[in-house]
Amino acid sequence: MAVSFHIIVEGNPAILYASRNGAPAKVLPRLNRFLETFWQERDTAGEYCDTPECLLAQVTVRFGFEICEDDFSNLRVGLNYYPDVDYLYLIAPDFKVSVWVPEDAYRQDPSIGLKGCRQESAVTLQS
Repeated sequence: MAVSFHIIVEGNPAILYASRNGAPAKVLPRLNRFLETFWQERDTAGEYCDTPECLLAQVTVRFGFEICEDDFSNLRVGLNYYPDVDYLYLIAPDFKVSVWVPEDAYRQDPSIGLKGCRQESAVTLQS
């Protein structure tokens, strides 16, 4: 069964959507590895401006490549939340990734975003 998900980067209005491979056991190890590299590269380069924009672009390209398995038809970037997602992953500027699960309010009106979800877990990366 396909497990769809969103990746939300705090401070960026765009939202990544993927229609499969979204279970936390699949997403979190890959996402955490990617984010550790991203933060190290940003620190090494001394780049701190436009981080939300750069992060979403790189999540889409680099992380998206890993999760799509050579079929990019399930990957989208947009401004709207999909009502059918199983998980939402929020990347905060303080190196935390939190996992959210949609509840009925979200399913009825996905435009409310995380307000219609319950937080399942949070993981802090070492910077």
